[in-house]
Amino acid sequence: MSDMMSKISEGLERAFASRGFAEPSVEDLRDAAGVSLRTLYKYTPSRAEMVLAALENRHQRYLTRVFDALPRGPEQALDTILSRIGMWMETETSHGCLFHAAVAADPGSQPLRALLERHKAEVASRAAAATGLGGSDTALLLIIEGLTQTWPLRGEAAVEAAKQLSQPLRSQRK
Repeated sequence: MSDMMSKISEGLERAFASRGFAEPSVEDLRDAAGVSLRTLYKYTPSRAEMVLAALENRHQRYLTRVFDALPRGPEQALDTILSRIGMWMETETSHGCLFHAAVAADPGSQPLRALLERHKAEVASRAAAATGLGGSDTALLLIIEGLTQTWPLRGEAAVEAAKQLSQPLRSQRK
């Protein structure tokens, strides 16, 4: 991704995360990206492309924040992943998953649905690989999604509940 595209994507992500997908005008999005309207449209020729660019940026940031430099032990890795998701929710998206919000805002968009599916599949497969729980992708995703959806209501208690709910999976590994 070029430096200009990164700058635009970061600004668009911030704008959509803070104001939703319907509210920001194109001028608001231009200002958030810190570029001219011409440059914004050169790199993202439609609002749909702006949303996809913002979400692609978020996808990469999320994967880095949650999965980079995990402890080597599978027990510690799973607890760290769940704790990092809680921190992500606290600092980045206290209202729930931005990917789900984007699909809810434009339910007929196949590119958005495909990006949502790719994001969730990659989260699940990385979690399974990092924790030694290969074949448990769906169960891990269910716990992670439950944490993501419950965090706005319960905060840190949701993280602790996710750790408890993962105990049966952990015992399968042994």
